[in-house]
Amino acid sequence: MKRIFVCLFSLVILGAVKAQDKPVINASMNKVKLNFMLDADGKAAYSVFYGDKPVINNSYLGIKLVDDNSFDKDFVLTGSEKSNVDESWQPVWGEVKNIRNHYEQVVVHLKQKTAPGRLMNIIFRVFDDGVGFRYEFPKQPGLKYFIVADELTEFSLTGDHKTFWIPGDYDSNEYQYTISPLSQVDASVLAKSATDIAVRFVPDKYGIQTPLMMKTSEGLYINIHEAALSNYTSMQLHVDTKTFKLTANLVPDAVGNKAYMLVPCSTPWRTIIVSDKAADILASKMILNLNEPSKIENTSWIKPMKFVGIWLEMQTGKSTWNYADRADTLGADGKLIPNGKHGGNTANVKRYIDFAANNGIQGVLVEGWNVGWEDWFGNWKENVFDFVTPYPDFDVEAITDYAASKGIKMIMHNETSGSATNYERQMDTAFRFMNKYGYTSVKTGYVGRIIPRGEHHDGPWMVAHYVRVAQKAAQYHVMLDAHEPVRPTGLQRTYPNWMACEAGRGNEYNLFSSGNNPGHETIMPFTRLMGGPMDYTPGIFNINGYSTVPGRQVHTTLVKQLALYVTMYSPLQMAADMPDSYEKHMDAFQFIKDVAVDWDDTKIIEAEPGEYITIARKEKGAANWYVGAVTNENGRNAVIPLDFLDKDKKYVATVYADGADADWKLNPGSYQITKFLVKAGTKLNIKLANGGGAAISIKPATTADDGLKFYK
Repeated sequence: MKRIFVCLFSLVILGAVKAQDKPVINASMNKVKLNFMLDADGKAAYSVFYGDKPVINNSYLGIKLVDDNSFDKDFVLTGSEKSNVDESWQPVWGEVKNIRNHYEQVVVHLKQKTAPGRLMNIIFRVFDDGVGFRYEFPKQPGLKYFIVADELTEFSLTGDHKTFWIPGDYDSNEYQYTISPLSQVDASVLAKSATDIAVRFVPDKYGIQTPLMMKTSEGLYINIHEAALSNYTSMQLHVDTKTFKLTANLVPDAVGNKAYMLVPCSTPWRTIIVSDKAADILASKMILNLNEPSKIENTSWIKPMKFVGIWLEMQTGKSTWNYADRADTLGADGKLIPNGKHGGNTANVKRYIDFAANNGIQGVLVEGWNVGWEDWFGNWKENVFDFVTPYPDFDVEAITDYAASKGIKMIMHNETSGSATNYERQMDTAFRFMNKYGYTSVKTGYVGRIIPRGEHHDGPWMVAHYVRVAQKAAQYHVMLDAHEPVRPTGLQRTYPNWMACEAGRGNEYNLFSSGNNPGHETIMPFTRLMGGPMDYTPGIFNINGYSTVPGRQVHTTLVKQLALYVTMYSPLQMAADMPDSYEKHMDAFQFIKDVAVDWDDTKIIEAEPGEYITIARKEKGAANWYVGAVTNENGRNAVIPLDFLDKDKKYVATVYADGADADWKLNPGSYQITKFLVKAGTKLNIKLANGGGAAISIKPATTADDGLKFYK
């Protein structure tokens, strides 16, 4: 690790503070500048600039404690520390091999004038792409244990920005995005109409979720989120639609509290990423940098992979998770009577194992393999699953042996039914079961209302639970893919076995509901994916063949489904369709077989939230590059300069493009595949259909490619 660290200490005399009335502390990194001050009432405030443009106007900071309304004022500045850090580190897996962590830090020391003179520090880190800050409570006689009632953090915006938002729901992040000015935010309308989301709770009409993406009329791109969410609760935002001020809205627990703190302690980081280029937002590593290094010493067992699974069968009704129709569907012997449609059976699983083995796919996920599904659907019941007892038609040992003989890793599925209490009791048993039968990964699920009753998916009890699951999984060397959790905040750096999450509106909504509009995948990287990878389940080829409901289909072209493997980053990528669908298009499926899931480098070629994204990535430990380009409902030409290629080398580009007549709604399955030679300096110009995309593999040329011509 390369590290440069310079520390300067300055003690601000209290008398000077009074004389100045508004003492100001500054920090900056290239174009980003931070100002901090105390007002006449001793309230802390900050502002942020990008060059000469204000990003955040003077905004107040503070914490409100239970039974105490005074912990946001009456402060004096007792000192400050400034330091500069420039280091680099390598993630276990990720979008790039090396990450630079360069910032100027200011620690502001505050003390209340009145007895007992409680202390609070505010730590600011200024990067060249934004600002992170957190509250810190040092060891002190006047404050030991306290309960957070509210956080008073403000983000006073400079205008009525164009905003990409979803409602501030305490239980779900699975909404379609609305694009509107801040002044038009009304979360209640969406909360009522989103009937395809099973559990939702939006108490604030003007509440919205983070990561929040905005664009100003002056062309600044602003993203607000948080980093290192642990031992606290998640932050949503309340919008003042008249003044355009955002205020932190913390998700409460069952009794209304937000966090239980023991000094010394600190809150998660609040993050503001800003640039005049949209591509810089996607390239930012600030959230990762604000998280702690890996707590797992030996990470050699953590392996990114692609997988297939018995999942889409169930989403489309071809098969079921449950073995019987109902829990009381019993025969004379008292055993469940099978419904004949159970998907997680031995013969079917072996079919998926064969398909994976024959096509270089590393893993197979099986859902609905374990008893209890009949006893759960629609019920708010605590003890449903034991996570170790298979249905009669699922032979665990036979499947384990068969998968091993084919070189395939089995992926466990632990649906908790929202009963986190039950899962906590069963975790050791469940992970020992995984170890015994060679399961290297687990997909967890939290569908339904949470137990403990009264808790929310995004509240403090569950935030702690998700971290405990990641820690327990690491103890047993199991990789984690969490569904229905709180949206990620970069903790994959600290727990690199926590490889993916859902926590957003995935591709599956195209199968059973009104779906995702064609611009959805051009927004998600700027919002949900800012905090970490998403298990979006791309790769659906049977675009309009899974529903009898008129007009219901996947809202992309087939080629756009390929491009998502590059633009929707995850180290765990599912080939989400059924083998039968892929076998009809093996030429297009070749891209899914080839594309990597771990990267040495990433180039954001062009991007505009809600409109288009083009990304190029270099395969980890190889010379191969992969490019993905996606657009919204409007077709466009993607211009892709190949300046990232090594000079003086020839490459073969295989371009998977929308057909000339392709259209996401009218003709989504039309595609064409072409090959030609390219080199550094080549500039590709590829037509993207309405709701379409392009996927490109670029590999070093060999003598076998001598007959190919250069791209013109």
